[in-house]
Amino acid sequence: VAADLLRHGYRTALVGKAHFEPFMDPFGRFTENNVARSGEETLASRWADGTLGPHRGFEHLELATHGAVGSLHYARWMLTNHPEAIGMYYSAVDGDFNVNAAGGGDTDAPQVKVNEIPRDWYHTDWVADRAIAWLDGLAADEDWFCWVSFPDPHHPWDPPQSEMGRIDWRDVPLPAGYPADRAARERILDAKPRHWRQWYDGTLVSNYEAPREWVPATLTDDQVREVNARNAVECELIDEALGRVLAAVERRGWGDDTDVIFTTDHGELQGDFGLLFKGPYHVDALMRLPLVWRPAPSAGISPATVTRPVGLVDLAPTFRSIAGLGPDERMQGTALPVDDGDADARGFERVLTEWDSELFGIGVHLRTITRDGWVCTAYWPGAVHDGTEGELYDLVHDPLQQHNRWDDPELAGLRSDLLADLDRKSTRLNSSHT
Repeated sequence: VAADLLRHGYRTALVGKAHFEPFMDPFGRFTENNVARSGEETLASRWADGTLGPHRGFEHLELATHGAVGSLHYARWMLTNHPEAIGMYYSAVDGDFNVNAAGGGDTDAPQVKVNEIPRDWYHTDWVADRAIAWLDGLAADEDWFCWVSFPDPHHPWDPPQSEMGRIDWRDVPLPAGYPADRAARERILDAKPRHWRQWYDGTLVSNYEAPREWVPATLTDDQVREVNARNAVECELIDEALGRVLAAVERRGWGDDTDVIFTTDHGELQGDFGLLFKGPYHVDALMRLPLVWRPAPSAGISPATVTRPVGLVDLAPTFRSIAGLGPDERMQGTALPVDDGDADARGFERVLTEWDSELFGIGVHLRTITRDGWVCTAYWPGAVHDGTEGELYDLVHDPLQQHNRWDDPELAGLRSDLLADLDRKSTRLNSSHT
């Protein structure tokens, strides 16, 4: 959609974390990270000399990830201006290039580190600074689209230590989705498809970013508290940084005509079910995301809460609609509704979520439908699942998704209906791109 906007006269920028390609790729196993050869330019070679674009429809890019190593723009800025602070960040991989499981902080929680980096040098403020600098370089009458992408909140949990006085992790309540009783946690996990308990016991890792050597069953109450305290600080820093960006928009006189959409790409388990990190676990902790759309005040749209399901695939059509470009048949989503009545009128009934991965030779494949207050997930046959396992949750009476109703005979008809709907919609969406 950025390319469409650029063609129609918009200035376009992406500042922060793009994640077009996997970052954790020290051996160049992913195509985009391979060293350029035969005259082919790759992302890795493109950014190494400080190039700012264009790429994927963005005429200007300044990229960052969670630390300060590599060839992305933030890492190069740190190397040039503050090389002494690069090692203050948590190292995402160990000496053998495995995902680091080392713990730190007060509780030895995994991927926690006391980071003495000054706040002004941390990537959150850097992203805001660079976005403001780009905005300040535009003419007052130019149309623009700017994706400001903060790497946080995310593991490793190593925000500037100077900001940790905002909250005492000892005062942080345990999440409602974290049963403090170990036996209760394990009963919940045992009622889910087998990869849940296998990860908890440390016998299966099904997410590339989760430490292979960490066993979730060792997670303690205090570790959950400290991780969530650090996560909350990361969120507060984003709030303040975003406030500075929006203030810059107002200062330029654009506030009344600017749409602002705030969301994220995934959640974090944060202790739910006795787990951290993320992976092929289609529950609210990972799938239900913050999404705020503040239409341009000049549009005269009244504030409203939309309770019908929407998805991230709806963002691109929304951007096109705001720009007056109309729908694009190549896109799977639909422009976001402005209230529940609008959602009903345009058929916002369901959201589909997919996961396909193969890690350490083990494939995991999930297909999920969220509809009518239910979440239903089917598992394709593979090295872990035999094709008969699944998950079915009642979001009204079981919002924490702790009671898997997949095998409940009273819900057999509902399950069949949801699976048939999932199959129809998945087939339609996949066939539209063949």
